[in-house]
Amino acid sequence: MAERQSSIGKAYVPGDHGNAAAGIGVTLRERKGLSIIQVTAWSDMVSSMLTAIGSATGLALQNKPGLGRVAGEKSVFGFAPGRYFVVSATPELETRLRSAISPELGTMIDLTHGRTVIRVSGPRSEWILSKLFAIDFSEHAFPVGYGRATLHHDIHANIQRIDDETFDLYVFRTFARSFWLTLGHAAEEVGYRVE
Repeated sequence: MAERQSSIGKAYVPGDHGNAAAGIGVTLRERKGLSIIQVTAWSDMVSSMLTAIGSATGLALQNKPGLGRVAGEKSVFGFAPGRYFVVSATPELETRLRSAISPELGTMIDLTHGRTVIRVSGPRSEWILSKLFAIDFSEHAFPVGYGRATLHHDIHANIQRIDDETFDLYVFRTFARSFWLTLGHAAEEVGYRVE
């Protein structure tokens, strides 16, 4: 399968940018080659759906708001009641989920070609994201693995915390270039690297 063209296009300029005199505050990169599946459980089937997702991915999940797990290139996170993003670097993710999730549990849709995933990492990642989104990015309010759905003006984003200093942002492909430029402007004051 051929790799899809980046929706960020010519705005993706590798190297160091902004005020890097005191070092690089954040690193930005587009994550490619991912399968992104949205799973929605019927209201009385959430626990069974989480078990099925765990069976297909190997990621055990607890039924609580914002839940999430990360293991290497695989991740799962909740962003609304009974709604989850399931992400993997393997193209057979949808097939594995379809074999584990029956129609009695809920629905699923492949969003792979509709989203761009931007990874923001580094010691100033919380600071930069707090400039763009009205949510608390501190680790006590946004633990590792957990996810949130939010907006930056009219641009919807799903965000998952990957580790202490790393977040993955899922944005619609049609807004990816505009959001990438906004993210770069927000990061200029602390210096940023595009990989």
